Amino acid sequence: MILYELIGFDTLRVIWWALLGVLLIGFALTDGFDMGVGALLPFVARTDVERRVAINTVGPVWEGNQVWFILGGGAIFAAWPPLYAVSFSGFYLAMFVILAALILRPVAFKYRSKRDSRAWRSGWDWALFIGGAVPALLFGVAVGNVLLGVPFYLTEDLMPMYDGTFHGKFLGLLRPFALLAGVVSLSMLLMHGAAWLGLKAEGAVAARARTIGTGAGMVAAAGYLLAGVWLAFGIDGFALAGEAATNGPSNPLYSEVTRGGSWLDAYAARPWIAIAPLMALAGIAMAVRGLRAGHDVSTLLWSKLGITGIISSVGLTMFPFILPSTVNPDASLTVWDASSSHQTLFVMLVATVIFMPLILAYTAWVYKVLWGKVTEADVTENSGSVY
Repeated sequence: MILYELIGFDTLRVIWWALLGVLLIGFALTDGFDMGVGALLPFVARTDVERRVAINTVGPVWEGNQVWFILGGGAIFAAWPPLYAVSFSGFYLAMFVILAALILRPVAFKYRSKRDSRAWRSGWDWALFIGGAVPALLFGVAVGNVLLGVPFYLTEDLMPMYDGTFHGKFLGLLRPFALLAGVVSLSMLLMHGAAWLGLKAEGAVAARARTIGTGAGMVAAAGYLLAGVWLAFGIDGFALAGEAATNGPSNPLYSEVTRGGSWLDAYAARPWIAIAPLMALAGIAMAVRGLRAGHDVSTLLWSKLGITGIISSVGLTMFPFILPSTVNPDASLTVWDASSSHQTLFVMLVATVIFMPLILAYTAWVYKVLWGKVTEADVTENSGSVY
C-alpha cells in the first residue's frame, strides 16, 4: 500500500508508455528476425535442403518469440483501453491481414515437410514468405499512419468513431508516407533476418543472406533519413496547447491540442532524444559493415541496436501523443489522458516486475541451449528435424 502511494499516477503512466515501447521493441528484435528469414527464404535458399536449413534456424524459437506480440497487444488492452479501441477498430482490415499472414506461418511450418513433393513444398515456402513479408510491411504502414494522424473522433461518452468507408479503412492507410514507413520496416527486418542467417547458417545460404541483407540495410537507412526529412518539411505535427494534466482523469476531450509545426520540434524541446536516431543510423551502418565483412554475433547485435533506435525514435518524437486525430485534434490520445486507472496500472506493474524476469530468463536459457549453427547434415541426418 505504501508503494502504491509512492508511485504517482503520472509516473505510472510514463512507466507503462515505456513498457509498451519495450514490448514492441522486444517483438521486433525477436520475431523480427523470424519474419525476416521467412521473407528471405525464396531468395537465399535454392534447394530443398538449403531451405530446410534456413527454416530450422528459426523453427525452434519462432513460437516463443511471438509471445512479445501477445504481450504487446495485452498491454495495450489493459493499460491503454482507448488506444486499443480506436486502433483495432480503425485498423481492422489491416490487422486482419496481418493476423491472417501470421496464422499462415505456423501452418506452413507444420505442413511443409508432410509431403515429399517439390510443388507442395514450394507452395508452403511462398506461404512463409507471405507470413514474413506482409506483417513486416504493414506494421510499418501502421506506424506511418500514426505519425500522419488517424481520422477518428470521440463522442461525449468517449465512444470512438472512425471516419471513412469500410474499404477505405484499409486502402486509406496506404498513403505515400505510410508506405515509405512500411518499406523501412520491411527492409529493416530483412536486414535483421539476414544477420540471423549469417549467425545460424553456413555456406551459400549465409552468403546470399549477407548480400541481400547489405542492400536491405542500405534501403532501411535511406528510407529512414527520407522519412525524417519528410516529417520535418511535409507533415504537420501535433502539440498540447497548454500544460498537461499529468494526474488528471483519463478523458482525452479534456485536453486542447493544436496541429501545426513539425513533429521534429520535439528535438529542440528535448535534445537528448536525438540519441534514438543516432542509435538507428549507427546500428544499421555497423550491421551493414558486419554483413559485408562476414561477422556473426556482432552483426546481429548491431542490427538489434538499429531496430531499437528506429522504434524508440518514433515514440520519443511523438511523446506525449500515442494516437493523434486528424478529424478532431482535441480527441488525440496522449500518455496523460488515455490510460487505465492508477490502481490498474499499479497491479499490472507488480505482475510485470514478477513475471518479466522469468520470461527473460527462460528466453535466455532457450537461446543458450539452441546455440550453434544449423548445417545441411543437421537437417538431413537428424530425425528430430521436422521442418
